[in-house]
Amino acid sequence: MVYDTEQENKEILARYKDLISNTYRTLDEENNKLIRKAFDVALDAHKDQRRKSGEPYIYHPIAVAKIVAEEIGLGATSIAAALLHDVIEDSDYTYEDIKKIFGEKIANIVNGLTKISVMTNQNVSAQSENYRKLLLTLSEDFRVILIKIADRLHNMRTLESMAPEKQKKIASETVYIYAPMAHRLGLYNIKSELEDLSLKYNNPEVYWDIIRKLELAKEQREKYVEEFKKEVSEQLNEEGINFTIKGRAKAISSIYRKMLKQGIPFEEVYDNYAIRIIYKSDARNEKFLAWKIYSIVTDLYHSNPSRMRDWITQPRATGYESLHLTVLGPDKKWIEVQIRSERMDDIAEKGVAAHYKYKEGFRGNSDDRNFEKWIREIREVLENQQSYSTNDFLDNIKLNLYSKEVFVFTPRGEIKILPKNSTALDFAFSVHSDLGMKCLGAKVNGKLVPISYVLQNGDQVDILSSQNQKPKADWLDFVVTSKSKSKIKNFLNSEKSALVQEGKEVLQRKLRHAKLNFNDEEVNKMQKFFGLKTSQELFLGFQDGSLDAASIRKYVESKNVINNLLSRFRKSPAKNTVFDEQADSNLDMIVFGKDEEKLSYTFAKCCNVLPGDKIFGFITISEGIKVHNENCPNAINLRAQYAYRVIPAKWVNAESFKNRIKIEIEGIDRLGMINDITQVISNAMNIDMKSMSIASNNGIFTGTIALEVKNKSQLEETFKQLKLINGVSKIRRL
Repeated sequence: MVYDTEQENKEILARYKDLISNTYRTLDEENNKLIRKAFDVALDAHKDQRRKSGEPYIYHPIAVAKIVAEEIGLGATSIAAALLHDVIEDSDYTYEDIKKIFGEKIANIVNGLTKISVMTNQNVSAQSENYRKLLLTLSEDFRVILIKIADRLHNMRTLESMAPEKQKKIASETVYIYAPMAHRLGLYNIKSELEDLSLKYNNPEVYWDIIRKLELAKEQREKYVEEFKKEVSEQLNEEGINFTIKGRAKAISSIYRKMLKQGIPFEEVYDNYAIRIIYKSDARNEKFLAWKIYSIVTDLYHSNPSRMRDWITQPRATGYESLHLTVLGPDKKWIEVQIRSERMDDIAEKGVAAHYKYKEGFRGNSDDRNFEKWIREIREVLENQQSYSTNDFLDNIKLNLYSKEVFVFTPRGEIKILPKNSTALDFAFSVHSDLGMKCLGAKVNGKLVPISYVLQNGDQVDILSSQNQKPKADWLDFVVTSKSKSKIKNFLNSEKSALVQEGKEVLQRKLRHAKLNFNDEEVNKMQKFFGLKTSQELFLGFQDGSLDAASIRKYVESKNVINNLLSRFRKSPAKNTVFDEQADSNLDMIVFGKDEEKLSYTFAKCCNVLPGDKIFGFITISEGIKVHNENCPNAINLRAQYAYRVIPAKWVNAESFKNRIKIEIEGIDRLGMINDITQVISNAMNIDMKSMSIASNNGIFTGTIALEVKNKSQLEETFKQLKLINGVSKIRRL
């Protein structure tokens, strides 16, 4: 292909100028020189490279640097590192070259980004290891994470040129790994966009359906915001408050989550957009004005106290500050209103970067201390992962990144921020590991409580400890934080190892007395004889006395009986018994891969697959190919962690297949309702009904029905017919 290089060079320069003229921070001459030097090196390194779309590769680092400069709001060091982020990986430039030209700080950031570059075409352990490295870079320089998030955001914005399976893998990885990190770093806009773009490729039908419905409702939404503005602005102007009011649609992924969680269609999601009031203020009057605006809004409209959120009095761990309230707006529909100052809005938009802009302003160094505190907390989570398996590690990090917080106090009145559902024992470990290990109980607000007590906001906690106390296995059932889990597991593992060794020595002595050899073969036979899963369980049995000399005697007797039986049958010739696995009569129904091969498969139990559904195959270690629905709750995790084991699949002969599914039906109870439902299912649609469970409460009935349907279209038609029954209000597939 022939490219117009002259035109491309003009475009590259235009994009570079756009980058340096739209930065969040003010750049001086020295900063501009640094960025220009980084641009020149990147331009040279990528001069012969192109993206999948055919564009010059340099477009990508410029775009990533622009996200870093404008949307995240970092300074010249990060902008330069963003321009250079693929240089070591994709060109002849080395770490030493970058260090020589730009110094150690930028070289280390670029090197960190190189180590964690693209997680593709690797087995799962390598993927998880890369993810571990990705997160561990926080311990060195968290700017690596921020630039990596910007890199992923631009890749997601330009994912169209990738093959569909690659799109799904990258989208799944994004929602599983990068969106939670953006959330934890306070980048709420980027987190929402990453989730929306992931939905676009993982579930395009839902994504475009919500987009279309939001577009249809846009005019009505704008009219509503104008009416709200008019009524509120009058009051705010009278008070001399300098403000702006704007309406915004909620994130598409957020709307979809509500639809799934509440089992409702788009039309029933009442708060699919919010109104934001942003006001100007000096440091002294910032909180006062927020509550003044709150008072004006709630004087005009009824508020829902259960949906009130005050993150101004006590900001989130990420520094997010805002007042959220839900009011009955001009058209008597509930609407969320967010009240925040320009500074608060800046921190909500830019997260990490905005802390630096304001740390010398509004609150002196306290903002910086808070910021450093939660960076330290993230590091602590990472440093306590060493004893975890890779999958445990991923799950725990995800849990900690997404969790909401609970605020509690030490006896001295210091605030501790812990994940929601944390217990008194989690609090003890957060104070000190040794205190957690010896924790006996706690006094919460002066009252004695067990260590499993779940902490509530505002609790004052005083830990009671004893030198004789030590961690127990059941502690793992109620602790929440990664630090607590890893410390308890480490202790239990070391204690178990000592007991196993002790039991092993007891068994060796008893076998000597029974004149049996202690070897692997004998241990395996004993393990099977006593019905134990591992040799460790066998050793522990002899350690705790549940197995003893009498057990050994029984084992020896059984050996003698088996040997006698074997000697009787050895004389007759052995017969070969062949078990023919019955061929799957529906083998031609699903084909796999690009070549559409016919392979043996079974259906996954985690999702109901119907002919006509979109599906994919997943190669398991011991059970062959499992077929999953594209909307399976495990689909994203499988693609994020095991992309190399996911294979495309499609239907060939859907009509010949039957499958059992469950539906839930709800409505107004009346005489003859059950008869009407069964008439539609059994007679009109000729569907085999396997079970039916109906419960009625205060005139409302809910029922669960198990059906065997032939295909998706038959199910859809059944839903249509059931909705026509008088009194039926809701039907959904479970």
